[in-house]
Amino acid sequence: QVQLVESGGGLVQAGGSLRLSCAASGRTLSRYVMGWFRQPPGKAREFVGRITWSGGSTYYADSVKGRFTISSDNAKNTVYLQMNSLKPEDTAVYYCAAAKMGHSSGSYSLSGTYDYWGQGTQVTVSS
Repeated sequence: QVQLVESGGGLVQAGGSLRLSCAASGRTLSRYVMGWFRQPPGKAREFVGRITWSGGSTYYADSVKGRFTISSDNAKNTVYLQMNSLKPEDTAVYYCAAAKMGHSSGSYSLSGTYDYWGQGTQVTVSS
């Protein structure tokens, strides 16, 4: 089992920044890929980006590339999502998730690949 707890959401003006945290606990985390997803109001959940615990390799959705950065602190078992230049369309509930390594790289953009999910944290960007 892997437990995930997100924090750091809130209300921010367009152009501002927020940093979300995802504290992980449980099984050998180095064997997992950590993903960030978001679900805008009335829309489906969508991929934001991912990072591997081992090596820190990252990959981002085109919609956030250059504005969002995912990092990890292995000593704290925490993954971060730094969000800069926020836009109203970034408003969503943000989730972190964990998936076992070994899937094809493209699979990690799909929510169904992930085995464990946090409870989500609301991010609201005002115009």
